[in-house]
Amino acid sequence: MFKTQAETQEFLRGFLPHLQETPEGREVLLCPPFTNLNVLSKSLHGSRVQLGAQNVHWEEKGAYTGEISAPMLTESGVRFVIVGHSERRQYFCETDTTVNLRLKAAQQFGLTPILCVGETKQQRNAGETESLISTQLEKGLVGVDQENLVIAYEPIWAIGTGETCEATEANRVIGLIRSQLSNPHVPIQYGGSVKPDNIDEIMAQPEIDGVLVGGASLEPASFARIVNYK
Repeated sequence: MFKTQAETQEFLRGFLPHLQETPEGREVLLCPPFTNLNVLSKSLHGSRVQLGAQNVHWEEKGAYTGEISAPMLTESGVRFVIVGHSERRQYFCETDTTVNLRLKAAQQFGLTPILCVGETKQQRNAGETESLISTQLEKGLVGVDQENLVIAYEPIWAIGTGETCEATEANRVIGLIRSQLSNPHVPIQYGGSVKPDNIDEIMAQPEIDGVLVGGASLEPASFARIVNYK
């Protein structure tokens, strides 16, 4: 929940010039608050940056005050949507069941969902990381098309805490996630205190296809360094 429309436009003015250095084939995606989708859609038209949303409801329309449907997103030029982010699970009662409904609704209307999975510090300390993520995948992916999907592993204890999951450990968990999929080619990202000073090591890991960036994406030069990892 960052940036007004004016602040978003200011961000783009600082960020877009950096993409001249970005290798071909590298995908860049911005997922702003709903209020910024239209201004970004217009500003990004013709650029290589794609547009995503932070959530989507499972119904096409209805009495769901405060929610946004997939057709509302696609009308704004959105192509991706984050589903099941840990903050949605933690603060807004998101469950594996509602995550599954949102995933299927996104795909039904042509969006590519980014499914977030991950464990808390307590769950990791209790040795529950593997079983928890396995359950999140098992329940979340029922009836979901794995040909149109991105998964993000975000250890909750490493989000916004400055405590980053070791790159090799993130790689191990992402390998486990991949082993449970029917489509091994699903792009799998790492998310959790991704910063300019650790992006190169993260992206050097063989199982990690990309990153889901939080706080470090708010400043143009910081996010550009992550996009242009070496």
